[in-house]
Amino acid sequence: MRAGGRGWWHTGLGVVFTALMLFPVYWMINVSFTRDQDMRRSPPNWFPVNGTLEGYREVLGRQLPYLATSMVVGLGTVALTLVVSAPAAYSLARLRPRGGGVLGFLLLVAQMIPGVIMAMGFYAIYLSTGVLNTVPGLILADSTLAVPFAVLIFTTFMSGIPEELTQAARVDGAGALRTFWSVVLPVSRNAVITVSLFAFLWAWSDFVFASTLDQGGDHQPITLGIYHYIGNNNQQWNAIMATAVIASIPATVLLVLAQRYVAAGVTAGAVKD
Repeated sequence: MRAGGRGWWHTGLGVVFTALMLFPVYWMINVSFTRDQDMRRSPPNWFPVNGTLEGYREVLGRQLPYLATSMVVGLGTVALTLVVSAPAAYSLARLRPRGGGVLGFLLLVAQMIPGVIMAMGFYAIYLSTGVLNTVPGLILADSTLAVPFAVLIFTTFMSGIPEELTQAARVDGAGALRTFWSVVLPVSRNAVITVSLFAFLWAWSDFVFASTLDQGGDHQPITLGIYHYIGNNNQQWNAIMATAVIASIPATVLLVLAQRYVAAGVTAGAVKD
């Protein structure tokens, strides 16, 4: 009975903490359906009574270009991150070059550098090279956040691949590149999905690089779209919250679909046989 009682207490606390964490999300959805005249009611409506879709109609008419830009930046960041990090991690994990330990330490240090400092450095470089306010420049900047993390994830995963697989490939005459492409990379599916998901989410939610490097660009991501929309329409909270809801949908869908792959990719190498 005691064990069962403790189980109920744990379940109850888990439900309470989960509800507290999800309440802002619920309130965002509730406000997105609330009419302007009901916005300042006291007490407020806990449910969207007499709800309206006016906020969503307003958003879909103005924010779709921002969403499209964010999608391009996110997918570009994923592609560049995979192209750079997967071969680098394969070299560290399987080829073991000289200075590999130092490089791994530098990757950890790179993750500690504040994004604001990196943004200032990129701004100076982009200003002199003409890449400022461009989508490729934003993709490159976002990738610098994802690549160190991706290399660490790939290195841990690829270190756990049985040596027999790569040895069999070498016996069949495959070189290092062929072994990486035909053997190691397909086996690293969980790590690929994990890295792709985190890289996309970082690019999708980035505001520091976007506001610094793409403030005057013709194609801006959704984070800047929400920022501009709040500045121009600080009274239309249903439209502002509707923008936030729509911007959250891609990230939510990806997290739900890739959940089990992410769990396997992040914990790879934590337990050895």
